[in-house]
Amino acid sequence: MLLLGGHLKRAPPQKILCGFCAMMGKLQSKLRHSTYKYRPDAIREERIQTTAFPEYSPAHVDTVSVVAALNSDLCVSGGKDKTVVAYNWKTGNVVKRFKGHEREITKIACIHTSNQFFSASRDRMVLMWDLHGSSQPRQQFSGHAMVVTGVAVSPDSSQLCTGSRDNTVLLWDVGTGQCMERASVSRNLVTHLCWVPREPYVLQTSEDKTIRLWDSRGLQVAHIFPTKQHIQTYCAVSEDGHRCISCSSGFGGEGCEATLWDLRQTRNRICEYKGHFQTVASCVFLPRTLALMPVIATSSHDCKVKIWNQDTGACLFTLSLDGSGPLTSLAVGDTISLLCASFSRGIHLLRVDRSRGLELREVAAF
Repeated sequence: MLLLGGHLKRAPPQKILCGFCAMMGKLQSKLRHSTYKYRPDAIREERIQTTAFPEYSPAHVDTVSVVAALNSDLCVSGGKDKTVVAYNWKTGNVVKRFKGHEREITKIACIHTSNQFFSASRDRMVLMWDLHGSSQPRQQFSGHAMVVTGVAVSPDSSQLCTGSRDNTVLLWDVGTGQCMERASVSRNLVTHLCWVPREPYVLQTSEDKTIRLWDSRGLQVAHIFPTKQHIQTYCAVSEDGHRCISCSSGFGGEGCEATLWDLRQTRNRICEYKGHFQTVASCVFLPRTLALMPVIATSSHDCKVKIWNQDTGACLFTLSLDGSGPLTSLAVGDTISLLCASFSRGIHLLRVDRSRGLELREVAAF
C-alpha cells in the first residue's frame, strides 16, 4: 500500500509482481542452485553457488528425456523435439543432429568410445546411427506394439535388446536388423534395460516393481530379485559386473530410494539409499578414481543430484538444481564429470570437486 496525502492507496498487484519478477531475473544468473555438504559429524552445511558459468547454445528446444556419454568429449541426447543430438560438452558445440523419429525419444544406448548408438522412441521404433556417417539411420528395428522404453546393446555390438510397455523383450541381430528372440511376461511394463559387462545377461526394471535378469542365450529369465514396494524406474551395472543399482518411484519421501544388489551367487540386496523426496529417475556408478570409497550418484524429480557412499548408504553431497524441473537422466561424462538431463533447463554439466572433500558443482548448461 502507498501513503498519498494522508490516505492509503493500494498499488496495482500486477505492477508489484512485474517488479519482483524483474528483480528475480537479474539475480537468476547468480542464484543458480544450493548445495548441501554432509560432514562426518552429521551436521549439514548449506552453500549457495554464486559463480557464473557458461550457458552454451541449447542442444534441444524442448524437454530432454535422456543423455548418454559417447566418449570423454561427446554426449548423445534426445527428447520431446524428436531429434537426437551429438554434442561436444567440452567446447559447447553441436556436432550433429539426427532426425528420423516421429515422436519423443525415450532411451539412448551406446558403447563408450564407439561411433555407433541407438535411440528408442514413442513411435515404437529403435534406430541405429553412426556419428561419422549419414544423418539418416543406418538400421531400424521395428517389432514393438507400444512405446519402446528400454534399449541395451551387447558389449561386442552384435546384439540389441529392446523392451516396451507392450510387456515384451526382443533380441535383435544388429547387422541384419532381424528379431532373433521374443519373450513376453504378463504385466512386465519395461522401464529400462542394461547389459551386464562381459556377460550374456541383460538387467531389466519394470512397472510391476520387479528387477529381472535375462539370459540372452534363448532370452529366458535367469533371476527375479525380491519385489520392491514401488515402480522400478531405472537400473545400472558396475563396470566389473558384480553389482547393480535400481531406482524407485515415489512421492513425499515414500519410496524414492535407490537399491544396491549383488549380481553374483547370492543376488541379495546389499544397501539402500534414501533421501530423495520424489521419484528417482536415474543412477550411476561413479569412477573409482573419484574417492577413497566406492560412490554412486542419483538424480530425481525433486531437482536434486546426490552422491552416496556405496557401502554405507550415507549421503555425501547434495546438489539442488533450482529451476531445472524434474531431472530425467544422468550419465558419467569422464572421470570427474556428470551429465544431467532436465525437464526445463536442458543438460547440466556437473563437475566433482575434490579440493574440499567430495563436492559437486554445475559448470555449464546446454
